[in-house]
Amino acid sequence: MVADTDIELGPIDYLVVEWSGDRPPTGQALPMLADLVDRGIIRILDLRFVQVQADGSLAGLDISDFDGDGANDLLVFEGATSGLLDDEDLAEAARTLTPGSAAALLVYENTWAAPFATALRKGGAQLVAGGRIPVNALIAQLDALEQTSA
Repeated sequence: MVADTDIELGPIDYLVVEWSGDRPPTGQALPMLADLVDRGIIRILDLRFVQVQADGSLAGLDISDFDGDGANDLLVFEGATSGLLDDEDLAEAARTLTPGSAAALLVYENTWAAPFATALRKGGAQLVAGGRIPVNALIAQLDALEQTSA
């Protein structure tokens, strides 16, 4: 059996990104995602695209040519299925999404942090809490602070 301190693995995060029904995905961010992978900053473990039905259920969304140029824009992400995203995860995502919208669910490893995280584990440390501040919330807070100091 391999100890968790013997495996170099960075923190694993997930994102659920929603596009409203009147603004479907364009694929504009895909080159940036591919660049993060190419530079070794992240490793994609799972990537799924879904459509939220009127009743709130999810249906798989087969998107391969975002920009309509005939090329498969997602070919670089083919096979990004680790099995970490299961039906329960999809159902949970469906509850947070707006009917009629499309969504991408992404699970990724922060490979940039793997050596640091491994060193912590080898030193006996363990992650006991984590979180993320949404960018929109941060911008709103900074705006509020700026207005009170003006």
